[in-house]
Amino acid sequence: MPFLSPRLERGTYHARKSAMKKSVASFALFIMMVDSLFFIIMAPVVNAESCHRIVSLAPSITEILFSLGLGDRVVGVTRYCTYPADALTKAKVGGYYDPNYEEILRLRPDLVIVLAEHDAAKRYLRNFHINVMQVNHRSINDIIGSIKLIGNACGTAQAADSIIASIHASMERIRTRTAPLRSPQVLVSVGRSMGAVGDLCIAGVGTYYDEMVRLAGGQNAFTKKGIAFPTLSPEGVFRIDPEVIIDLVPETNGVAPGDSAIRAAWARFGRVDAVRKGRVYIFRQDFAEIPGPRFILMLEQMARVIHPEVDFR
Repeated sequence: MPFLSPRLERGTYHARKSAMKKSVASFALFIMMVDSLFFIIMAPVVNAESCHRIVSLAPSITEILFSLGLGDRVVGVTRYCTYPADALTKAKVGGYYDPNYEEILRLRPDLVIVLAEHDAAKRYLRNFHINVMQVNHRSINDIIGSIKLIGNACGTAQAADSIIASIHASMERIRTRTAPLRSPQVLVSVGRSMGAVGDLCIAGVGTYYDEMVRLAGGQNAFTKKGIAFPTLSPEGVFRIDPEVIIDLVPETNGVAPGDSAIRAAWARFGRVDAVRKGRVYIFRQDFAEIPGPRFILMLEQMARVIHPEVDFR
């Protein structure tokens, strides 16, 4: 999935990579066999009357549903859906890449909402006459469009419009305050060794994080196109010499290195402009890796560290 950060949704990195490859390959083969025997049933039109028992297959979707006031209609979520707290009380239907179809069917949903990466799941569920809505969260416009689509379909269009208006107002406030300013070179690290800085997985050009950096008044320090999330060696960090480093280090399975260990590891890069000037920022918030409605919190935080001289209130 070259367009996704390795941790853009919870549980898509480290230990889950090998499991993902195996499960996706085996399930893809199964779907090919199904398609050779049965035709794919078209999903019925989604409307508010058919949105009483909803299953979400991604944390970002779950957050949108709850933000729209639809939490009481959600009957199933993935094991990585931890926000808001009420999501923890919902039945678990597997993971991001390994949905539990038996559990989904047991819940008798009238709507399952999936991401663009869930084509196989969409096709499988529609064979059981289950209504499936597919949304795309690869960009900020996609997220905003998803809020609108789900709100309209589930009878909460007014709430969707209110959320979108608030997001646009915040984005415009950031844009107007940073537009006249110089755009610093920003490196976003999205994958790293625990407690050390070896080869880094960074956000490349055209990614969700690249878009966030630009909207926050910066520019991506890594300008080579073609790879969404390239691996950068320590020598590569010295070569591009970023002015600001944003290191995304959310907890994985409840484990994450401490700030002191991370800063000590970055101290080895003392010749890098960002390190020399104390502009290495560690982001631990869960919303940093979930492209849902809370992306605006991530954008605001990025803007504050990229342009600390600006009052964004």
